[in-house]
Amino acid sequence: MTQTIAPRVRTLVLLILAVAGALLAGAAPASAHAALTGSDPAQGAVVDTAPPQLSLTFSEPVAVGDDSVRVLDPKGERVDTGDPANPSGTTYSVRLVSGLPDGTYTVAYQVVSADSHPVAGAFTFSIGAPSETTVAVSAQGSDEGLVGWLYGFGRYVSYAGFVVLAGGACFVLACWAPGARVRAVQRLVVSGWLALTAATLGLLMLRGSYTTSGRIGDVFDLELLGDVLQTKTGAALVSRLLLLAAAALFIAVLFGAYARTADAGDPDRAAESDGGEPDKRDLTFGLALGGTVVAAGLAASWAMSEHASQGLQAGVAMPVDVVHLLAVAAWLGGLTALLVALYRAPVETPVGRDAVRRFSRLAFGSVVTLAVTGVYQSWRQLGSWSAFTDTRYGQLLLVKIALVAVMVAVAFLSRRWTQRLADACVSAAAEGTERAEEEKQPAGTVPAEASETPKTSEASKASKASKAQNDAAGQDSVRAAQLARQRAAAEAARQKRLRDADPNRFGLRRSVLAEAGVAVVLLAVTTVLTQTEPGRTEQDARAAAATSSSASATGQGSGAVSLTMPFDTGGKNGKGVVSIDLDPAQAGDNALHVYVEGPDGTPVDVPEVKIALTLAAQDIGPLPVAPDRIATGHWSASGVQIPMAGDWKVEVTVRTSDIDQVTVSKNAQIG
Repeated sequence: MTQTIAPRVRTLVLLILAVAGALLAGAAPASAHAALTGSDPAQGAVVDTAPPQLSLTFSEPVAVGDDSVRVLDPKGERVDTGDPANPSGTTYSVRLVSGLPDGTYTVAYQVVSADSHPVAGAFTFSIGAPSETTVAVSAQGSDEGLVGWLYGFGRYVSYAGFVVLAGGACFVLACWAPGARVRAVQRLVVSGWLALTAATLGLLMLRGSYTTSGRIGDVFDLELLGDVLQTKTGAALVSRLLLLAAAALFIAVLFGAYARTADAGDPDRAAESDGGEPDKRDLTFGLALGGTVVAAGLAASWAMSEHASQGLQAGVAMPVDVVHLLAVAAWLGGLTALLVALYRAPVETPVGRDAVRRFSRLAFGSVVTLAVTGVYQSWRQLGSWSAFTDTRYGQLLLVKIALVAVMVAVAFLSRRWTQRLADACVSAAAEGTERAEEEKQPAGTVPAEASETPKTSEASKASKASKAQNDAAGQDSVRAAQLARQRAAAEAARQKRLRDADPNRFGLRRSVLAEAGVAVVLLAVTTVLTQTEPGRTEQDARAAAATSSSASATGQGSGAVSLTMPFDTGGKNGKGVVSIDLDPAQAGDNALHVYVEGPDGTPVDVPEVKIALTLAAQDIGPLPVAPDRIATGHWSASGVQIPMAGDWKVEVTVRTSDIDQVTVSKNAQIG
């Protein structure tokens, strides 16, 4: 009874740690994934005179290049001079051409945050009064498109390769030593090494284009590659390649000298057999120590260049991240190796119950480690309870927690199948012992009839035996060898059928396969998390944008956000300009004014004007607004509700006749 209850209690504790623990997000600030927190002039601001320079303030230090910040006039011409300067802290500035005329100017920036991710964006400000602009800044950053997809795929392959490499080797050393001789397990670990090596080389080549132009042709630009090698991320990738060379030596010893020490006669005790021989103990200890150092170094190549290296308690966060990655590898990689062993291990080297039990203990320790380190990481990256549901990072984290809970539940089923398999093996061994005792004859109980057999009978038997030997000697040796091989193959097939027909082993296979399937999805979600802006930073950026928008509105006096969009319905007198003023441009009640002018700037009436507001980031909208006509070319609506701050898309539909209409749109930071 105790053995049945204990695993359930242990599983329940793990579920509580994984779910409730990750919800303990504190309010202290952390930093990762730089965000624009302010600018001078502010976003959407209208200034009276041309400023001598433009300043951008980010949430953390960023890396800037020649074209990291561009300022464009209404005609699309650059008006910034010189490279961005860093006068203080996280503020970066560029000088502007003197004597800039009135109009709307566009600022486009593309920098690299300290955690290696490219950050891009654009906004406008006006001098004197807003005007029309021909600038169309692409919404696609360098981390999007084909290069961004390839870089993201490379990151996934690198994580998967590390998990399979480190976890597979750990499974062999800690749980199942005979696996070092199994070809399928060898191929699995070597495949992990090859995948991680190829992905690291690919990431190193893609890095320059990923953080600058986003063009596939720049992947082979040696100048960009040289710039990458001077960055923290480039150094981390090169360090990873050097450590992979050491990992290759580790693999050679593991599947060479170590594999020859494994005891083929007792698979479940192979790691413990001949334990008194110093050379075997020393080899196992050396491999375990060396493998741990190499695996920790590989994990540190991620920790030193990504989220853990920036923000609150970086000195603590980096080793915690290393331990987290090692626990992931031991659990998921070991699970993959166990799955391969269960399906592909040869009949003469099956995975025994003791090996599965050892892995079960290893997986339990890994899950506990993941729960503890995950709590700390969640606290750093989220910063508030609302970030779980209001940010993409928090939503992905909830998905990850759910997947971990599912894996723990399936692992509990695997433990039950392991126990049943062990009980069945014990029962079979007991029955075999009893049968052997019953069939064994006591010594000295030869029947009297046999003892009194005449000597002539013995001579006859000897003659027959001699004749049989002579007949056997005359058989074809090739045919005898073929028969021997056929008998061996038939016996192996029979043993495999018996093993596969075991319902307990079949159930264990299915549950481990289900765990591996969930693990693949979990690894994908984890990879996406490493490329997602942390929830705390996303909320800070929203708050900064809202403050900037409010400040710019105050500077305008009226507090209105003004948008001007040309339109052309294609019909007669179908060209003109539509302007929208939103006051005070904040969450809550707003007043909206629409002005329609002809090509010559005079107010004109059109049959219909409709407005729709959409906040795509939060899946809000489109929210329709039907303004009332006030005067020629002027429509107005009061009490327009803006539910929350954000980058809103404002769509205006203008109808100039019964059949001629067009919809134009523009984004505006509201709130």
